[in-house]
Amino acid sequence: MNIALRARRVHALLALTLVAAIACSSSVAAFLASATPVATSTPAPTPTATPEPTVAPTATPVLLIIATAEPYIAPPEQAAPEPELLDAALSIEEREALKAFRDPNLGSSWRTDFTRRTNSLTEFVSILPRDGIAPLDEPVFFVASEPPEYMRPREPVISLEINGEARAYPLAIMMQHEIVNDVVGGAPITVTFCPLCNTAIAFDRRIADQELTFGTSGTVRNSDLVMWDRQTETWWQQITGEAIVGELTGYRLHFIPAAIIAWESFAAQHPDGLVLERPGSASTYDITPYDGYDDVDTPPLLFQGETDGRLPATARVLTIESDGESVAYPFELLQDDLVLNDTVGTLDIVAMFDPDVFSGFQAGSSERVAGATTVFNRNIGDQTLIFESSDGPLIDQQTSSTWKTSGEAIAGPLVGQRLTPVLHANHFWFAWAVFKPETVIRCLGPDPLRRIPSGNGLMLGHHMQSAAGRVIMSGAI
Repeated sequence: MNIALRARRVHALLALTLVAAIACSSSVAAFLASATPVATSTPAPTPTATPEPTVAPTATPVLLIIATAEPYIAPPEQAAPEPELLDAALSIEEREALKAFRDPNLGSSWRTDFTRRTNSLTEFVSILPRDGIAPLDEPVFFVASEPPEYMRPREPVISLEINGEARAYPLAIMMQHEIVNDVVGGAPITVTFCPLCNTAIAFDRRIADQELTFGTSGTVRNSDLVMWDRQTETWWQQITGEAIVGELTGYRLHFIPAAIIAWESFAAQHPDGLVLERPGSASTYDITPYDGYDDVDTPPLLFQGETDGRLPATARVLTIESDGESVAYPFELLQDDLVLNDTVGTLDIVAMFDPDVFSGFQAGSSERVAGATTVFNRNIGDQTLIFESSDGPLIDQQTSSTWKTSGEAIAGPLVGQRLTPVLHANHFWFAWAVFKPETVIRCLGPDPLRRIPSGNGLMLGHHMQSAAGRVIMSGAI
């Protein structure tokens, strides 16, 4: 299937979930009619026993999310923001855009204050009614040690842990619901995934003395999911966590560390953890309307403007922010060096790559891999560790302690110590770059840097050490 045909297919699948906004075949419409099942209200099971997980062992590296020693505390109360708002008077173009938001065919009766906004309403693309992609408000879970047959060992899941409670949210489900409102470890959270941007992000949903619940607005901005909260009907940008239209404009949600990892990795680390169960017909989730969208030659859909040409638009990147510095590591770099040591801002990090995690952008029977990352702070006490692994155990150079790729030392002077997980994400490059245009790309050797157009202020000389000991350079605009 050529790129143009694939783009038309996915675009049509999006629009025809509830509304025939874009022409496509009747068979596709029939698929989408069954692709938004309603969540049941059965409560999550209470784990009782903790038997050994039933997933088969694997010889591939296992990347895990581990708990931190400190309990999770609610984010501090934010002072009322003073955002730079646009003029309250809507432009003619914005008034035309507003008609689409209030079109009866695309959902009506918004009580959002559209005059309170940080971005022009013309930047939003309206596709579906609000909650046309149905969020899950009463999610149902199974215990990791008792998985259903449809779970495959290398299937990608969004993993997180709060106050000792571990949860996993399979991408096969998130592709079709995009938002799950949940409570984990006593914290009200929302877990989100935007298929158009490959952005898996979790937030604490408490803000301004309110506990919010989120849904899909039916619009995107820069291809990224725009959420809405049911309490104030404010619109929120998923990738930044920022309120951009409505009453709460200027507030930002608190990010919770979460990562895309393999299902078997989660089950091995958390046999009594809970995994989101497929609502409705399980076979519905064996098919994705985004099959092949993560092909590096596929252009982004519903994206307005120019993409950052330093990397292919849908190239996967590991992204980290610290102390005002934003860094992206291409997955092709991580495929060459599964363990990388670096410093972002003032944060010393070690990134570990699992190359065998399946892509979520494929039918359930396919086994195309995409890879996934975990990232940790490599400081233990007053020591900054450098990790290495050459086809053997993961060892730090300073103490020769042996580590699991879950961040726990299992032998040597630091046995029992644990590294702290670092907030990071695995996005498509175009989606991250449009919101973070000053991002530095760090990559191996001179060849990847040749993709960066000349005359854009390329800076060289930043040194990063890989597990193999090679010097890694960086480029930035």
